Amino acid sequence: MTLDRRRALQAFADYAAHYNAEDPKVKLKIDHTYRVAALCDRIAASLALPRSEVDLAWLCGLLHDVGRFEQLRQYGTFNDAQSIDHAAMSAKVLFEEGHIREYLDEAAEDALLQTAVAWHSAYRLPDDLDDRTRQFCQILRDADKVDILRVNVEVPMEEIYNVSTQALRQSPVSPAVVQAFYEHHCVLRSLKQYPADNAVGHASLVFELCYPESLRAVAQQGWLWKLLAFPTDNAETSETFAALRSEMQRWLTEHLS
Repeated sequence: MTLDRRRALQAFADYAAHYNAEDPKVKLKIDHTYRVAALCDRIAASLALPRSEVDLAWLCGLLHDVGRFEQLRQYGTFNDAQSIDHAAMSAKVLFEEGHIREYLDEAAEDALLQTAVAWHSAYRLPDDLDDRTRQFCQILRDADKVDILRVNVEVPMEEIYNVSTQALRQSPVSPAVVQAFYEHHCVLRSLKQYPADNAVGHASLVFELCYPESLRAVAQQGWLWKLLAFPTDNAETSETFAALRSEMQRWLTEHLS
């Protein structure tokens, strides 16, 4: 695959220009997209992949969230449970509506790109993926998870979780969510009952990262620790997060050594 990155960047900018970039939620997804593409590039390069494969990983990042803009326009939220599967919408925009050809002329990698985009936010990948497709899915999922930590710090939690400050600061943490964290895996959406559960769930994404470079990015950026410094007036929640920070520090140190 031969990719003209400038063309691809322009195609994304042209598509996003149909939406109001002054809306903070639109800008959030534009900025997130560029950062995820850069992280995909970084992770793929760390694996010593050929330049064309690094370009393909970068393109996965650029494409992964194009459906977010229609999700926001149609439903006014980024909450998939309250609207649509944004990854499926991204695949629809690109491959059913044909926008993929605005990014590149060649169709040779369409199947891989569609799979990576459609599965980037799934709890688990399908078992029947070939090794190459799985690798690109994992690169994209890693990059997306790493940047989600940043988003959850930079954007007020009240806005992300659609709750009041009072509800956020008084929130308990569900025992099932804490258990999933200590089991070192992602938290199922169905387990989350309280606002604080979302912060724990997003921090637990770190346990699912596949590549050492992804963990290095987490350690360098520092957003994880800001996320786990959860603002709370609930004494029990404060103790829970202190313990979670300690466990995450232990786990991350072990896996970075």
